[in-house]
Amino acid sequence: MQPESRLDTWRQHQSIEVSIDDLSATGDGVGHWGEDRRVVFVPDTVPGDRITAKLTFVKPSYAHGQLTTVHEASEHRVKPHCIVADKCGGCQWQAASYAYQVQAKRHQLVQALERIGKFVDPPVAEILAAPSAFGYRNKATYPLGFNLQDGKRKVVAGYYQKRSHRIVNLNQCPVQDARLNPLLAALKQDIQQQDWSIYDETSHRGELRHLSLRIGRRTGEILVTLVARTGKNLPGLEALAQSWMKQFPAVVGVSLNLNEDRTNRIFGNETRCIVGAPFLNEIFAGLTIHVHPNTFFQVYTEQAEALVQKILERLNLQGHETVVDAYCGIGTLTLPIARVARHCVGLEVQAEAIAQARENAQLNGITNVAFQTGTVAQGLDQLELQPDVLLLDPPRKGAEPAVIQNLIRRNIPRIVYMSCNPATLARDLQQLCQEGPYRLVQAIPADFFPQTAHVECAAFLESLG
Repeated sequence: MQPESRLDTWRQHQSIEVSIDDLSATGDGVGHWGEDRRVVFVPDTVPGDRITAKLTFVKPSYAHGQLTTVHEASEHRVKPHCIVADKCGGCQWQAASYAYQVQAKRHQLVQALERIGKFVDPPVAEILAAPSAFGYRNKATYPLGFNLQDGKRKVVAGYYQKRSHRIVNLNQCPVQDARLNPLLAALKQDIQQQDWSIYDETSHRGELRHLSLRIGRRTGEILVTLVARTGKNLPGLEALAQSWMKQFPAVVGVSLNLNEDRTNRIFGNETRCIVGAPFLNEIFAGLTIHVHPNTFFQVYTEQAEALVQKILERLNLQGHETVVDAYCGIGTLTLPIARVARHCVGLEVQAEAIAQARENAQLNGITNVAFQTGTVAQGLDQLELQPDVLLLDPPRKGAEPAVIQNLIRRNIPRIVYMSCNPATLARDLQQLCQEGPYRLVQAIPADFFPQTAHVECAAFLESLG
């Protein structure tokens, strides 16, 4: 008789009992099952839970499961604030207490630095916890869709259900700024009453794709943006936009963004202001900045400010330094640094972001900055000056190899690496510190996304000489 194989005892749709002992980087609970301790990933679980899960995806050494029963609840388990938390894919950790969330996020960073970065006892500071774990998001962008009820089309807006493209219909969201909630329900109802088509991603037909709401946490100003495929066949849009500004005095502008591509990317390259202003005013780190509909701006304003303050304290600039800000965006880090440095240079590939950075510098009377359009690799290669400090804030995929090699070659005295992905941060720091001339002085994790598995970090590097 042939010995029983793993797949014979590890079947899709099988129900298994397992204890959850860890969290994955994507927010799923992690358990181990069987004598060979195969890994099971189960959403909506918390370390310390003993559960039954139904297996939904099976491989020889690991599986994904769906929670069916909690037999023993973890001491860290709490009742989710949101009634659709078990369905909506917007949050992963509402079942975990906030105290445990921040502990887990710091641990996630330590693990990445140890496993991927090969650091022994990495110098990770206490996490910068959020002052509020709910009501913090200054931006919410909802995909639009429709359901058929009694033969009639009903417009829905919300986040996608976990691991699907089915929209969980929402009228409010506990993690977004509460001042946006009345708009979500009202605007969705108004769109329902228009004879406008809703985009269908399977056929790539229909017009309206997303509804985006953005608020200045300090000013209260709100931008409304509709994302459409072509912008055609939207009769009455201007009149409706004017009615929104009248109904909601905090709304300073309504825009239409066009995205005709068959893509998961939300915003297209063209944005038209329909009524009001094309941007909102916000106060950030003591500066007035203009935030446009598709501007990259951290969703937790207060936490981003707190981390900027930590960076300023750690750098302790004396006014004679030259600072280069790579991946500078609209200058939200460049401009606060420029107030205490001799000269700053911002590098960014997106021309629109550079235009906004220059606009924000002029708005605040900051003249000791220069913003350059182009890839960071090109900008560093063409840089004639040797900076005293380099700020590095790449996208989730991390810095390009050419950028890392340039930094190793330049041997800049100090680097501050901002990251929203511990894995790519650890990979890049391993090269800079193991292969290059730097040492990791401190890593400060910060929670910009409560109720999710995401963690931000500022890593401080110094040259060994």
